[in-house]
Amino acid sequence: MNRLIFIMLSFLFVAFSGNTCEASNRGSLKDELVHGKWMNRAGGYIPKAIRATDLKPDQKARTVARYKVYSFYDDGTFTMDSIKQRYTGKWQLEGNKVIMTFKPKKITEFSPNLDPNASGQGYVTTDVMVDLGVRIATMNGNVLEFSGVDQNAYHNSDAMAGMKNFWEFTGFPNATTGNLVMIIIALLFIWLAIRFDYEPMLLIPIGMGIIIGNIPFYMGEAFNLKLGIYEPGSVLNILYSGVINGWYPPLIFLGIGAMTDFSSLISNPRLMLLGAAAQLGIFVTFLGALWLGFAPPEAGAIGIIGGADGPTAIFLSSKLANGVNMLADGTLVKNLIGPIAIAAYPYMALVPVIQPPVINLLTTKHERKIKMRPPRSVSRLEKQLFPIIGLLLTAFIAPSALPLLGMLFFGNLLKESTVTNRLANTASNALIDTITMLLGVTVGASTQADVFLTKDSILIFGLGAFSFIIATAGGVLVAKIMNWLSPKSNPINPMIGAAGVSAVPDSARVVQNMGLKNDPTNYLLMHAMAPNVSGVIGSAVAAGTLLSFLM
Repeated sequence: MNRLIFIMLSFLFVAFSGNTCEASNRGSLKDELVHGKWMNRAGGYIPKAIRATDLKPDQKARTVARYKVYSFYDDGTFTMDSIKQRYTGKWQLEGNKVIMTFKPKKITEFSPNLDPNASGQGYVTTDVMVDLGVRIATMNGNVLEFSGVDQNAYHNSDAMAGMKNFWEFTGFPNATTGNLVMIIIALLFIWLAIRFDYEPMLLIPIGMGIIIGNIPFYMGEAFNLKLGIYEPGSVLNILYSGVINGWYPPLIFLGIGAMTDFSSLISNPRLMLLGAAAQLGIFVTFLGALWLGFAPPEAGAIGIIGGADGPTAIFLSSKLANGVNMLADGTLVKNLIGPIAIAAYPYMALVPVIQPPVINLLTTKHERKIKMRPPRSVSRLEKQLFPIIGLLLTAFIAPSALPLLGMLFFGNLLKESTVTNRLANTASNALIDTITMLLGVTVGASTQADVFLTKDSILIFGLGAFSFIIATAGGVLVAKIMNWLSPKSNPINPMIGAAGVSAVPDSARVVQNMGLKNDPTNYLLMHAMAPNVSGVIGSAVAAGTLLSFLM
């Protein structure tokens, strides 16, 4: 009897369970759907806004994998977060199928500014309506199965979804091999500055800038987080506008003018020829860049590296190779500001390494021991007239270089007038130090791996080394000729020709040290400063000449 009762009760339980199975299953599907997140990670997303002109005909844009997150709610609504865009809609269950009806959404698309007259690297924004329509997914355990390839979404707890989202926004999943290479280069720059005292005022800001520019962060084509130097509106981009628009170099020239004593040049004006001769490296490098396939404006910007003048190189590249100007055939010039600046400044720091072998190769032991006549004393009036006369002569020859030449001679007049000492001190200390820091950091930050690590950058570095050698050789050879033509009572040590490059006062110090090495009583610093400071003027004039021909 008891057995019969147990069997009957069991039968009723099974029957009841069968009648309620569908309802309970339906309830469990809804509960599982609305609790937690459903995440899909698939490739094909373009990490940043690009323009068609940035890609060759057979080249595809680099894509990355990104998360797409579905969130379902009890009230029958859902959200889909995809690359910082949130889409909403309503959902319903039909068996194990989830039917999602999306609401149309207006989104803003970003694209680089193609206006050849644009002064910056701004984005063009376009508002478009996106209607994703209806999507149907099948719930299969912890998977929402879609018909599209790589569209399946997997169930995650809220905590796990948050951790995955946090991880995606860190630098680790967004880092590339290029980022790591650039960070190693940055550490090398900083090490050279600290260990060997190679232009620490430049290499340390540039090195830190390279690290800043190569910290990877989450990017998407359809939005702007305003983090990187190439994202309009970011702090770094605003500071970088001083490079793009050529604001920083003239201010640096103002400080250089306020620090420079032109007495050595005024006392021996013939040495100005050596400053002009050293600019040979600029024009030889210009021809070399043309031969390697660079467009004329790009070649002109690259050639100025031979002047060993970082601010001038940045000024000219911001005008000629800025990624904004349009060539005659309708294509845009390449943005070479970063590679050119990074090539110019380290080579300036390596002047003590590059120049001595060239000098030793082109001069004899006897020539390196030549003692020059002490320079004459220069009156205060001569020093005050020089910046005015110098500006008039050089600016009329190359008016395109007026921002550089005008600020250089203005700064020098502040110094020599003796009545504007406060202004001269500000220009030669606080101002130039501030601008140097901003320039170094922003130029360094512009070397993002995807922009900097290209074949063009390698060629520019090679041309930079070549230009320094040619500039040094040109100055030394012209100095040898001038020495042959000079009377024996007023000789010229050919080594001072190497100081014709614009690396003030590094090149002059190299000549001084080599003179003392060959003869401990031979002091050439004041003599070498004449071609050194004339090289600053010469590189600015050369830049203006190239600009007038190539704009």
